[in-house]
Amino acid sequence: MIVRNLTRGLVLGDRIRRADTFRLRLLGLMFRPGLEPGEGLWLEPCCQVHTHFMRFPLDLLFLDAEGRVLRALASFPPRRISPAVPGARAVLELPAGAMGETRPGDLVRAFP
Repeated sequence: MIVRNLTRGLVLGDRIRRADTFRLRLLGLMFRPGLEPGEGLWLEPCCQVHTHFMRFPLDLLFLDAEGRVLRALASFPPRRISPAVPGARAVLELPAGAMGETRPGDLVRAFP
């Protein structure tokens, strides 16, 4: 799917996979060598992530039920646990640097 930041007119990714089962959310991006530009993972429901067994940093966007960015973490390092973000319904994991100018309060939407 394609994910856009509607507030800033940015395409955040055009090859975003959805992780909407327990197993897919648990595995996430573990053991992958990296993410190519345009790739990412949309985890839902989710309010906290880990980067265990990962070798690369991620940009993380924590979204509420309407797709509003509650928190944005740039270049979140491997082998860590993110803070839990109250009110978050989903987390978008992107390659480091991909979130660009996305900030809390921006509106993000996924399109098939």
